[in-house]
Order: sequence, then C-alpha cells, then structure tokens
Amino acid sequence: MTAHYKIFGLLGIVCLLMGAAHPVQRENNDLNSVTEAETRQLEAGIKQNLSEYAFFTGPLADLKPAYNVFPYEVNAPLFSDYAEKARFIYLPAGTKMQYRADASFDYPEVAVIIKNFFYWNNAARPELGRRIIETRLLLKDAKGWKAIEYVWNTEQTDAILEVAGGATPVSWQMASGKQQRIDYTIPNLNQCKGCHSYDGKFTPIGTTTKQLNLDLPGGENQLLLFQQQGMLDLPEGFEPAQAAHLADYRKPGNADEAARAYLDSNCAHCHNPHGPASTSGMFLNVEENNPEHLGIGKPPVAAGRGSGNRKFGIVPGKPAESILLFRMEENDPGIRMPEIGRQLMHEEGVALIKNWIREMK
Repeated sequence: MTAHYKIFGLLGIVCLLMGAAHPVQRENNDLNSVTEAETRQLEAGIKQNLSEYAFFTGPLADLKPAYNVFPYEVNAPLFSDYAEKARFIYLPAGTKMQYRADASFDYPEVAVIIKNFFYWNNAARPELGRRIIETRLLLKDAKGWKAIEYVWNTEQTDAILEVAGGATPVSWQMASGKQQRIDYTIPNLNQCKGCHSYDGKFTPIGTTTKQLNLDLPGGENQLLLFQQQGMLDLPEGFEPAQAAHLADYRKPGNADEAARAYLDSNCAHCHNPHGPASTSGMFLNVEENNPEHLGIGKPPVAAGRGSGNRKFGIVPGKPAESILLFRMEENDPGIRMPEIGRQLMHEEGVALIKNWIREMK
C-alpha cells in the first residue's frame, strides 16, 4: 500500500531541500566497482521506483549506499519543518566533481544528487525508528539538471515516482518531548526551480564549498576526503582553513557568523543578485557586506501586508520593528518567508535572528 496523500498538482508547496544531515557510512569506495548495467539504467532516464536505480544495497529504507554513492553533510542546513535528511551523491565510474570556489561544483553527466527526507518517531530516541517521507533526485543530463520526486510507501520498502505533488500527514515527537503533526507537502516536479535558479538556470543549491567544507565527526575534512575517494578534483595546495565555509548555526559560537550562515542557507538561494528574488534588492548571501542590501534601514520594494506595517527590513536593535523577523515568524502562506518549503515557524532560527538584530548597533 502506498502512502496516503492528496494531489495538489500545480498548487503544491515546494522545495524543503537542505536540513540536518545524518551521515551514512559506506563500506566500499572503489570508484570502478559500479556495474555497467547500473550506469545504463541511469542513462536510460527516469525510473518508476527508487529501487530501480540501485543507489542503495540491502533493505532500501536502511539507505546503505551502493558503490559510487557517497554520503555528504552540509554546514548550515535549510529548515524543512524539522525534517531530517540523509544526503548522497552518485557519480558514474571514473568521473569526478570539479571544484568551484564560489558556486555549486561542476558535475559529470549522469551524476545524481540524492536527498531523503525523514522524521524520527521520537527525535530523542532514534533507536525507535524513523519514517522516510520522500526522496528527491537531481539528475544531470546533457541539457542540465532535472528534479525527480519519489514518495515512500507505508511499508517503507520502496518509493514511487510522483509527478503531480501532494501531501501526507506526518506526526512525530521532537527531542523536547513536544508532539508535532503536519500535512507534509510533496512538491510538484516543476516547482523546485522556483528556488534552484541562478540567472534563470536550474542549479543545485547545497553542494558548494561553503556548505561542504567541514570537519566530519572523526576530524577529517569532508572535501579532502572526497579528494582521497577520487570523487573531487581540488586545486593544488588546497587548504580547507583558507577556503569558504559557513558556520554551523546549530552550535554555540559567534552569533554574527551563525546568523549570517542561517540567512545564507535559508534565504539566499533566492535573495542574491542572481536569484529569483534579485529584484527585491535584499541580498542575504554571506558574501554580502552592503548594509542596505542586507535590509538594514531598507524599505521594502513592495509594501502590503507582507511588511506587517513595519518600515524597514532590519531595524538595528529593534527586532519587533524589522520586516525580516516578522516574515520569519508568520505562518500565513502569503506572508511567511521562505514562501515555500515550510509550514511551521522555525523556533530556533527565529530566536537566532531576533538576538542578532537586537545586538546590532
């Protein structure tokens, strides 16, 4: 029996794309061990069931990566209604990603970015199991990237291709003990481009140096590990400490760095000079240093109820007068930011940005 969900078609809400990662260890990193049949399978196009790609071995819900499928983490995840994510990259045998200092890495054709969205039954006790809701694929072909959506069945044995989008009820217990329930939104295949756009071209968001340049739990740098595994070409003499990286806003540290990292990962995929919200003049990418572009003392381009009767994007020292915080706190679909990808207010994110604005001089 497949998961129960309502079809929304073009009215669906989208793209939860980055969230907190859970690393999955692989047993074999031999780049040449992928079968020709698996590569042909990808080259043939979109499959009806997720299992047909052979990205994982054993029971599918264990998400144990097969050969040439590599787990990865990000520094600053996108909030997605508290969903967790397990992320992977598939690379065809003998191919590599190409490093880019300030943009998404370059990928070979037939590469796939894989994101599995799930909820722990009890976030304080992961041993009690989880429910995987969906798996999103970004497939690279000769024409560029395409987004593919798979919805997991109730039995958690496979995920089925979903084109129209929809919603499914999800309930879980947070680490705090609070019970949550939402109608989790499944995206329409055409909708992710609303965020995944750079100068109008569909592009991945999270596989950038500033997101992937991090130390793994064992202390090894993730980019250097990718290089050792033969999946990434790095510049000669590459030093992780000298390369871009975002702060992990979930950990104690510099409040300004944490806030800027949060805004970069949760807002800047649209709010940057090349993104879908470029006409707003509000750019929240971590590289931006112009106070007005960050919203400080900046009136909105378009007034209306989205401003909450507040005059400026950010009013230093006064979060209650700042439009940015107002839209983060709102759950009304016509007001909230991000516009898509969330239904719940991110309590921790709001607290972080509220404190950041309060401390501004």
